[in-house]
Amino acid sequence: MILIDHPYISDFLLRTIKEHNFEIISTKEARSMISDDSLNWISEKDAKFKIINSSNPLVYTNSENALTWIFNNLKETDLPKQIRLFKDKFKFRELISDLFPDFLFRKIDMEEIQTLDIDELKKPFVIKPSVGFFSIGVHVVHNKADWTRVQKELNYDNLKSIYPKDVMDASVFLIEEYIEGEEFAIDAYFNNEGEVVILNILHHMFSSSSDVSDRVYSTSESIIRKYKDSVEEFLKPIGKKADLKNFPLHIEVRIDKEGVIRPIEINPQRFGGWCTTGDLAWYAFKFNSYQYFIENKKPNWDEIFKTKKDEIHSIILLNNNSGFKPSEISHFDFEILKLDLENILVIRKLDFNKYPAFGILFTETSEGNKMELKNILNSDLSKYIRKLQLPI
Repeated sequence: MILIDHPYISDFLLRTIKEHNFEIISTKEARSMISDDSLNWISEKDAKFKIINSSNPLVYTNSENALTWIFNNLKETDLPKQIRLFKDKFKFRELISDLFPDFLFRKIDMEEIQTLDIDELKKPFVIKPSVGFFSIGVHVVHNKADWTRVQKELNYDNLKSIYPKDVMDASVFLIEEYIEGEEFAIDAYFNNEGEVVILNILHHMFSSSSDVSDRVYSTSESIIRKYKDSVEEFLKPIGKKADLKNFPLHIEVRIDKEGVIRPIEINPQRFGGWCTTGDLAWYAFKFNSYQYFIENKKPNWDEIFKTKKDEIHSIILLNNNSGFKPSEISHFDFEILKLDLENILVIRKLDFNKYPAFGILFTETSEGNKMELKNILNSDLSKYIRKLQLPI
């Protein structure tokens, strides 16, 4: 069963629902986004009855906004409790504390940020909303100068969110030790037997040690083959702790030079936000992550890689780090951007006045052309921004 909510549903996910006749819950939000009456719509009342009377309900959401519907309508199931174990980053740290007994973390209120003495804290550390999304309000603190800057930025005015409180809540923050290693994002689910199924593993590239943006995520055959087995083993005890079955997740971890995996966060009931990583599996590996979850299927990676070269497939978030305010910008020049990237598969343009980004790209890069990804990672994008002409 599919639960759709704002802000975005991709054409690919919509086509998947239609072609496979998947049940889609007829909420006001879903109906406002989708006008196709031929879909397999199920009323909220019938959906609620069907889910409540299922031992392991099978629900996929495209957006964290949809979690509110689950919290309000499915109190009789384990889903709200399981979701909160992961959505609340402090509860998640408590859940896995015995698996990572030396990991330091603490919870503080927004008001405490202005008076907190960080001399007693191990540095570097990360501070982020305990309930958050899209790297909003996430900062790495190395020293007092960083902390002074963070104190100025972390306030209610700066963190006003387009997302509901169940998705983004700036009242409580989590401080945790900085995790060393390369960062990866993983789409996976626990199937109807509670087994881990890996659907994608992406390397999250950063421009510096203080960068927390979501600019570039890349996947390839070499990444999948290198990390798939160890990621499965890492997830098994977490699934057992939370008793997860028919449960999709988007996981962020860091893996150090010794191959030790440490979790950053687990996002429940979905794959990557804005239909990104779920869609990318199709462009990269030609299987449908949404279909595989609903139909309880596993990718046959050996078969997949028989016909795939080791191209790099990436998601590029064109976040506005230019320093220009939206009110100063006329438009973003995607035609010029096309000249700097080898193969753009999909362009999703965003309203930069409403969202902190110009768009999302799906790209294909040959193995010998990785520099183009490093270039876009380090770009402030001003090359592609056309400013408004002020009247003389």
